[in-house]
Formats: sequence, structure tokens, C-alpha cells
Amino acid sequence: MDITKQPFGQTDAMKWLDLYKLTNLNGMEVRLTNYGATLVAVTVADRNGNLEDVILGYDSLADYINGSNYFGCIAGRYANRIAGGRFKLNEVPYHLAQNDGGNHLHGGVQGFGKAVWQARELENDDSLGLELTYLSQDGEEGYPGNLSVTVIYTLTNRNELRIDYSATTDKQTMVNLTNHAYFNLAGSGDIFDHELMINADRFTPVDSSLIPTGELRSVKDTPLDFTQPMAIGARIDQDNEQLLIAKGYDHNWVLNKDADGPCLAARAFERNSGRTLEVYTTQPGIQFYSGNFMENGIAGKAGQVYHHRGGFCLETQHFPDSPNQPNFPSTILDPGAIYEHTTIYRFSTAGGPPV
Repeated sequence: MDITKQPFGQTDAMKWLDLYKLTNLNGMEVRLTNYGATLVAVTVADRNGNLEDVILGYDSLADYINGSNYFGCIAGRYANRIAGGRFKLNEVPYHLAQNDGGNHLHGGVQGFGKAVWQARELENDDSLGLELTYLSQDGEEGYPGNLSVTVIYTLTNRNELRIDYSATTDKQTMVNLTNHAYFNLAGSGDIFDHELMINADRFTPVDSSLIPTGELRSVKDTPLDFTQPMAIGARIDQDNEQLLIAKGYDHNWVLNKDADGPCLAARAFERNSGRTLEVYTTQPGIQFYSGNFMENGIAGKAGQVYHHRGGFCLETQHFPDSPNQPNFPSTILDPGAIYEHTTIYRFSTAGGPPV
């Protein structure tokens, strides 16, 4: 096992950023930068032992700074959407940046994905990690409270990438953190043939601006039913109101939870490579996004060109617009309390050697 660091580039504010590479005993590699606490690469073997990067991203820091797709970054202070960029705490109104039409998305104009984090390398007997910390100051993007955030990425010899989130505040605030990696288990091309299972019987339908209506609707007899594995492309263009609104899949699923610890949320399988991705989380929801708003012709890593629906996201989270939806699980963090969540991405191969 090995962890290395090299310079990744400089921001406009003349701050140097680093690129960290974590390698486990199976040859799986994870690359991270402290710009946006961003996951830059995840390289795993296919059933024949061929290593390939299975997430979308860029080769240069400049592209991450200028990019608008949130490739691999930590989204916060509030991941996903808040209606109108507004919420109330104790009857005090707060006004956030409106960066998605009239709504607030992924923490605002900058958000955590454009912040410079402090990094510390971690090494244990059977894992390697990177601890990233950031202080989001009171009033940043309109949020109340100084929020101290820690995100720890850990790579294990079981081919697991674990993400542990924690945060504390000195003033009551809203918190909802996720990682926004785009996966393509084939390494290139579109995602239509990936078979997906989501461990959820319900989802949160959205209005025309992709804000939840407040309903928890059954997936039964809808193209949003992934309780059994289904190819992503099989029903994505059906004449269904929810798919037409989102231009594909861009919805939050209400996870079936049977324990307090990380539970299976989703499983994706790509038949040609044999790669399987399992997602475990302590969060109550997961956003499955099928890359509907990706432009054609994005210049990606290693000379690749990414196209519409060239990657999919499985963002573990609290539900969108929870600050304005009293029936949703609360995202309020009080002083003295600790926000804590864990998500695990586990990679394996069908027909390959066990790990």
C-alpha cells in the first residue's frame, strides 16, 4: 500500500494545490485533490485484470476550477436543491445564492466544491486515507454559523472507498453533504447498458423546477422502479411526467433502511467489464442522476471526450429541499451536536478473482 503527493497546480489566489494518490494491495488507485476535496480518479480492474479509471474528471486543476459539472467534488454546505434559495430557522429568514434558476444548488456559486481544503495523510495497517478539513465561515453563501467540516477518504484492501463526513457549528444551521462523482464502469462511452438496482420502494417526485413536492411516492409500476436490476437506458426516454421534467433520472430515492450503520443503497453492474459498484450509506436518501445536463464534447481525462449521459451519479444524501419540507428528515445542526455520516463505494468483478 502506498500514498504519494505531487503538485496539482495553482489557484488565481496563488494557492498551491496537491494531488494525492492512494494505492491498495490489489492495485486499485484513488486520486484526490484538496481543491473541493475532489475525487479525481478511481482506477479498478475489470474481470480480466485490466485497470481502468471509472469516474469522470479532468487532467488539470484549471479545468476543475472552470468546470461546472461538479465532477467528484464534495457538495455543500447543502447538497442538491433548496427552493428559491430560502429557508427559515427559528422564524429567521435566510437568503442563499440562487445558482440554479431561482433555486439554490450544491451550496451556491462557489460551495465546498470550489474551496481549498487542508489535507492530512492517514496510514493504517490495512488502509490508507486522506483527511480534508474546511471552515465555512458564518454568512458564506448566505448560511448561518461557522461550520467546521471534516471529510475522510479511506481506501481499503477490500477495494472499498469509504467517505466519512463530520461537521460542527457554533450557530444553528443546515447541513447536507455528499460526493458528486460521475461513474462509468465501462471506462468510456454512455451509461445506458449499466444495470442498476436501488434499494428503495419510494422516491420524492419533483415539480417543474426539480424541487420535491413533499410526497413520498411508490416506485411501483413506474420507470423509477429499480428494486430489481434494470438497464439505465431501458426506460429513460419513456413518456413519463417525472422523466420529462428531469430530462431523464435526477431524483431522490427514499432508501429502505434496516440498520443504523451503512446499509446497501444501490448496486451498478457493467456486463462487458464485469465491474460491480455497491453503495452503502447511513444517509436516508440517494440521488440517482443520469448525466442529463452534461454537454456533448466535454474534454475529460487522458484525451477522452465526454458526452451527454456519459456518467451517472449516486449521491447519498438527505432529501432535497428538506429545510422547507417539515415532513422530511431534518437537516438542522445545532451547536454542540455533530453531523456524522458514512458512505462506502465497494468495487468488485463478476467472474474475476476474489478480493
